[in-house]
Amino acid sequence: MLADVTVDRVYLTYGSTDMRKSIDSLAVLVKEGFNLDPFSSCLFVFCNRNRDKVKILHWDHNGFWLYYRRLERGKFDWPQSNKVVSITRRELRWLLDGLSIKQRYAHAEVTARVVLDVYPMSRTLWVFVIPIK
Repeated sequence: MLADVTVDRVYLTYGSTDMRKSIDSLAVLVKEGFNLDPFSSCLFVFCNRNRDKVKILHWDHNGFWLYYRRLERGKFDWPQSNKVVSITRRELRWLLDGLSIKQRYAHAEVTARVVLDVYPMSRTLWVFVIPIK
């Protein structure tokens, strides 16, 4: 379900959050504590003190979604910061998979798309370039 969500930004909150907080409490925290709009098309990600639970708050067109993830083993590699951090969806996937959001060896995104096709009978090389929007 989270993969189908269209969002503008992903925000990681700093420090630890009490995981007993519900949708309303987290929305107030986003608005009052971080000076952000909880009704924007963004994901707001919260982590507990032990770094083994995450909640993600998201506003859909007529209500909030609250996603919850609990690790049975291990911890999330939560960044140490004293402010709200904006990350990409890719970095959020890394974080939820147990990786650091600062991957030194991650493959860079490829922006050019080239398809090569060779027809063996005619010995002709066809190159198709597909533009990216």
